[in-house]
Amino acid sequence: MSVDLDTEAIDLDGLPRFQRSPVHTRWLVPLTYLSAAAALLLCLLQGAVGLFSPSTCWLALLAVNAAALWLLAAAAQSAWWVASWRATAMGKAPAALAFWRGTEVAAAEPGSLSRYDRWCQAMAAACRRQLGRIGAQRLWLFGLAGLAMALVNSAWRFDFAVPALAGQVTWFAVCLLAASAFGLVVLERHLVAEGEAAWPEAEPLAAFIRVVIAVQVLSIVCLVCIDGERLWPARLAALIGLLPGLAALELLLRTGLSMFRPQRLRAEPTLVARSVVGGLLQWPPRPMAALHSELQQRLGIDLRQVWAFSFMRRAFLPVALLVALVGWLLTGIVEVPMNGRGVYERFGKPVQVYAPGLHAGLPWPFGKVLKVDNSVIHELATSGADSSADPLAAAEGPAPGTSNRLWDATHLSENSQVIAGSEGGRQRFQIVNMDVRFIYRIGMSDAAALAATYHSADVAQLLRSIANRVLVHDFAGRSLDGLLGAEREALGRDIGRAVQADLDRMDSGVELLATSVEAIHPPAGAANAYHAVQAAQITAQALIARDRGQAAQQASQARLSATGLTDQATAQAHETATGASIAALRFAAERTAWQQAGQAFILEQYLDKLSQGMAGVSSLIIDHRLTAGQAPTLDLRSYALPVDPTPQKSVSGRSQERNL
Repeated sequence: MSVDLDTEAIDLDGLPRFQRSPVHTRWLVPLTYLSAAAALLLCLLQGAVGLFSPSTCWLALLAVNAAALWLLAAAAQSAWWVASWRATAMGKAPAALAFWRGTEVAAAEPGSLSRYDRWCQAMAAACRRQLGRIGAQRLWLFGLAGLAMALVNSAWRFDFAVPALAGQVTWFAVCLLAASAFGLVVLERHLVAEGEAAWPEAEPLAAFIRVVIAVQVLSIVCLVCIDGERLWPARLAALIGLLPGLAALELLLRTGLSMFRPQRLRAEPTLVARSVVGGLLQWPPRPMAALHSELQQRLGIDLRQVWAFSFMRRAFLPVALLVALVGWLLTGIVEVPMNGRGVYERFGKPVQVYAPGLHAGLPWPFGKVLKVDNSVIHELATSGADSSADPLAAAEGPAPGTSNRLWDATHLSENSQVIAGSEGGRQRFQIVNMDVRFIYRIGMSDAAALAATYHSADVAQLLRSIANRVLVHDFAGRSLDGLLGAEREALGRDIGRAVQADLDRMDSGVELLATSVEAIHPPAGAANAYHAVQAAQITAQALIARDRGQAAQQASQARLSATGLTDQATAQAHETATGASIAALRFAAERTAWQQAGQAFILEQYLDKLSQGMAGVSSLIIDHRLTAGQAPTLDLRSYALPVDPTPQKSVSGRSQERNL
């Protein structure tokens, strides 16, 4: 009911809501303060927790509880505005909110102000008039609802890590939420007991209190169910934000639409902060009661006279039970994905290992299927670092930090290991950083699937523990030079065989496919010193190799020279012996010919030698029969080209002729 003081002469003292308005304002002021203070404290805690642990579900729980409290504070201040108007209309002073009332500014005389001051005063007056038209309480309501929506939006995420096991802080939060919920239940019952005539805003305010109670109860359920293994409590913490999110969205729409409604200063204001979501949170639930009441009051439509609705109301319970029964029976039908297998338990006893596909069994809880991997290959690092959470690097951007394999950089996937060493003939130990990874999968047989399901609670943790023990035992007998040299290739095979033997002895059902030794090197702090030692060793080995090469080259050259001289002497000796043999054979042949032919052979040899000697000499044979006074003459002169074809006789020429 709205009262217009300009048009109706109503005795306000006879209206209960006007009589109790000062009491209502005194109730609403501490409720507003406490709700806003609690919401602000939760926001501060959320910021502090987000700095140290950005992936915990506490962020969602703090955000949704703070959003619900901000909505309660907004509804309380909206109800206070209506109650304070009534108290003012009665001529009584209402309890004031400290942040609501502003100080009155005394208007100065226009003649004493400058032009700029007069402009500022005019702008301030215009802003106050516009604010009076819109309503300051609506702006506060819109801002608080927007803040609640922002908190819900920040909590709406499902990438939270598995919550840790509940500790003292968790149980303290549970007790605090339980105490707060109990107090709010008492307050909600008190508001519901108020009649509509005495306090019309009590029922809408109780609806927002029920929203806060529902959020706190669901938060308690989420915290109690945390066991360090299940992920659904963290997801439930995010889903709780649906309640304050829908209430905040509804409040934003109501406030935005109310800004377009003109205000009448003499008319009784109506409460803007109402929530249909909070109205549905009641027992017994009556989702259609509000719709039926609105249709009957505003349009005169009585849904109880419609036969279809009456039939639906009578058939709702049997149909709901039938649907629930069918749904319960359908829990016995299980779909096993292609990359998985299922261990079927009947009354708690494993009966069969399901292959991928659809399978039917007893409904829950008489039959249950436990998921097992099927040919899924896993990679495990002994350090326990999870590299899958690292964000993907851009194709054109810098390389990610995990690709830096230099020794002088510290890597999360590496852990330190003590190995044997010696110095000066004494035994000592050394420290190396290593990155050893194991590629494994659950065995393909049904026995391996059952063993992996029932013989170990955490396969990855079991494999990591066995691998660390094997590494400590194996590295105790190895040296640094061996690990960085020839022994590194055999290291992976030895570790893999030892780990697989332990897994088989424990009947874990795990099949180790490969052991990858990604990196073994000294710690990052000793990287530069070890590099210097390695450089000195490489330099010394290079010098030794160079000198050995030079010595081998000189020895080969000397061997080549000696071999050449030996071969040359052997060839000369063989040639001399062959020449002597030829001369002996020729002498024997000539002697035999002389003995047989006598003087004829000697003449023949003489002529042969003469022909050989005269073969390259120019000669002139003159027949002695020309004249009797001239004897045969042999011309032994030689001429160099060019020569005169008709040489002339001279004294010097004649001296070179020889008589035969």
